[in-house]
Amino acid sequence: MQKVNYSKSLLFLVILLFLTSKSIVIAQNFESKIDSLLQEKYQPDAPGATFLISKNGNIVYKKAFGLSNLELNLSMHTENVFEIASMTKQFTAVSILMLVEKGKMNLDDEITKFIPDYPTNGHKITVHHLLTHTSGIKDFTRVKGLNAISTKDLAPLELIDFFKSEPIDFVPGEKFKYCNSGYVILGYIIEKVTEQSYGNFVEEQIFKELGMTSSQYASRKEIIKNRASGYHNKDGYINSRQVSYTIPYASGSLMSTVNDMFMWQEAIKNNLLISKETTEKLFTNYRLNNGDYINYGYGWHLKVRNGISTREHGGHFFGFKSMGLYLPDYDIYVVGLNNCDCNSPTKITREIAELASKSLD
Repeated sequence: MQKVNYSKSLLFLVILLFLTSKSIVIAQNFESKIDSLLQEKYQPDAPGATFLISKNGNIVYKKAFGLSNLELNLSMHTENVFEIASMTKQFTAVSILMLVEKGKMNLDDEITKFIPDYPTNGHKITVHHLLTHTSGIKDFTRVKGLNAISTKDLAPLELIDFFKSEPIDFVPGEKFKYCNSGYVILGYIIEKVTEQSYGNFVEEQIFKELGMTSSQYASRKEIIKNRASGYHNKDGYINSRQVSYTIPYASGSLMSTVNDMFMWQEAIKNNLLISKETTEKLFTNYRLNNGDYINYGYGWHLKVRNGISTREHGGHFFGFKSMGLYLPDYDIYVVGLNNCDCNSPTKITREIAELASKSLD
């Protein structure tokens, strides 16, 4: 009897070792494939990128490629801090929902509640319209004269004054049109409701709360440890254009790392800042007045690619591009941050996510 039990134990051990070895081989093959893709895209003597992949809340891949600073010939490393540009909109949207949960405001509040003199020309423009890019307000990045103010430090209302008199592109709720202006107004609403700056609110209520110690509202004056330098490629690499961070503001002025963005994704997934019911509002595929879906929630694009549902958002600011993508059905998160606006991580991030969905158990 004892011999039979020993045989069973030995068989179990052999099977366990086989499965473990197989799992290790699969993981190594996956890592090699990702390495190959990223090494081809990001050369060792050029601006680079950092990438992170997680599965079921565990980091399974995290590497850096290329250079963080061309002038000093500094290699990129995974702790480098990047401007994440429009991925900022996720933080702005969650900040609004945090205030909604606290009863400080409502999603159907009209913007004139916060900016009484805003010229809506008889239309009802709500916080919901701003969050979903369905307000009809003209995107300020398309307004003539932007270059003239781009280096000036503007107060939020001064920036809003720059675009508020522009004719609306469409009646609120009739179309989806990506609009940075809407998220600028949301940033001001956060300031109005909380009586503190947008940057301070996000840093205190989100970054500090979640332990995102390498994330902050962008600054050129501050010494930011591990800051990656940004570049353009104009027949050769040049330093990125310097624009005041008060211009992208709540639509695109946050900085972060792949580590912190992973913490952010986990916080959203586990409802650490807002309730599960409120989180669902972030990822509802909203509709236009005619019932058509917009494939956007609050701060995230909602897509289906090759039959796989994704929650994603990228960013582009002078010298930087970013992309973060989550597969809710697989609990896979992929984020890529790079320091040249000549080399977008969007396509390759999607490719990696699809590959991960097929390779990671």
